[in-house]
Amino acid sequence: MTHRPFYVTTPIYYISGNPHIGHAYTTVVADVLARTARTRGDAHFLTGTDEHGQKVADAARAAGKTPQEWCDELVPRWKALFALYNVAYDDFIRTTEPRHERVVQKIFDRLRENGDVYLGKYEGWYCVQDETFWLESKLVDGKCPTCGRTVEWLSEDDWFFRLSKYRDRLIAYFRENPEFVRPRPVYNEMMALLEEGLDDFSISRTKFDWGIPIPGGGGVIYVWFDALLNYITALGWSDEDALFKKFWPATVQLVGKEIARFHTIIWPAVLWAIGEEAPQQVFAHGWITLDGQKIGKSLGNAVDPVALAEKFGADSLRYFLLREAPFGSDFSYSEEKIAQRHNHDLGNDLGNLMRRSLAMLQKYRGGVVPERGRDDAFGARFAALPATVAEKTFALDFRGALESVWELVNALNRAIDDRKPWALYKEERHEELDALLYDLCEGLRWLAMLLAPVMPERAREIWRQLGVEGAIGADWEAALVWGGLAPGTRTQPGEALFPRIELAPT
Repeated sequence: MTHRPFYVTTPIYYISGNPHIGHAYTTVVADVLARTARTRGDAHFLTGTDEHGQKVADAARAAGKTPQEWCDELVPRWKALFALYNVAYDDFIRTTEPRHERVVQKIFDRLRENGDVYLGKYEGWYCVQDETFWLESKLVDGKCPTCGRTVEWLSEDDWFFRLSKYRDRLIAYFRENPEFVRPRPVYNEMMALLEEGLDDFSISRTKFDWGIPIPGGGGVIYVWFDALLNYITALGWSDEDALFKKFWPATVQLVGKEIARFHTIIWPAVLWAIGEEAPQQVFAHGWITLDGQKIGKSLGNAVDPVALAEKFGADSLRYFLLREAPFGSDFSYSEEKIAQRHNHDLGNDLGNLMRRSLAMLQKYRGGVVPERGRDDAFGARFAALPATVAEKTFALDFRGALESVWELVNALNRAIDDRKPWALYKEERHEELDALLYDLCEGLRWLAMLLAPVMPERAREIWRQLGVEGAIGADWEAALVWGGLAPGTRTQPGEALFPRIELAPT
């Protein structure tokens, strides 16, 4: 079966400091989607860094560096984080790259030529921390409603994008495409903004120079306008580039809910203004919270994702982030919760299944996979599991997908407890024992494939200990048929998959 090419993006991350666990969260989700899509066909996964704007310039100045030096020193930290979390992106875009700047200027020129960009005067409140304009009615006690910092009054001659022109089209698009913005509370919030009315959008700055120069002079392009365009500049928009033609419109664009307005209202309008389609879906996910407060650099409570991965293992963190709560909702983080998932779900359920199965195979059959039994109960019961997992994953129901996988984990563990292979061996019921041992090993092969998008490194270790030749199969539809494990395969039992973690008492 052929599938449409899949394009997933994260927001590009604002490079004003070190990455935190929230950045790892969004990027891991995109990675799981891309890895799952690659089991069905072509996929492209884009992430990157947002490097312009006043906040970056201020941070660089405080550090005694130029903005470019500041960015160049920080970018490797983001790439190292993603490597640590086993993220396999296809492209990493930096907004200071010539390939991005050139296309942004080309788009600005086109919009200016067709009248969607015009010169006007901006006066209003501006939050430097979030690089965001605010109406006075949206301020909370006179401060930014997102980060709580003081806002400043701006008055300057700017270029504006005619966002108001697209209000009716946006409302119609929302109504005709109810899955365009998810989850539903964010859709409702964005629709309410549209129904209130839209002002035109300032897209230039004249008070500082760290940004993409406006063609012909007159300041720099506003960081948010520049940043949104990365999703198509990375695909080579306007060139005779096969990537843009192949992968646009994006299948799903992942953002934090605090930047939903930019991605669901401004972004589609800009795309329509240059004659392109809106993305198929924008998913604005919730926040990881600590004591009920959003985790983030601007709030001073950022959690170091490198230290977490070193303590628990990157794949355990990936599992926790996807299993702990329905994707889209806020959820609270604690090391105790991570340790519980690691020790119970991964250590007791999955890790012990692997250890017990291979130990019994070693003891009773010299570590060699026996012939398959005649009873196809497991094959019949779980035939639809790969399709179910893929369907739930693409619906961004990662928790549901993992719960479905754990039905197989639990069924295999129950088979050991109920059918008692030690008793079968003692009673010399060899055919029954062979059938059970085969099903346990075949179940582990399935689990390695189904869990590879979520836990790629640990899935490879399951594959290695099973003794299966080659890399983990990419084509679920062809490989996940019960009975695919070759009898005679020699297993290679090794280290515990998920050694128990004991937290020091606090």
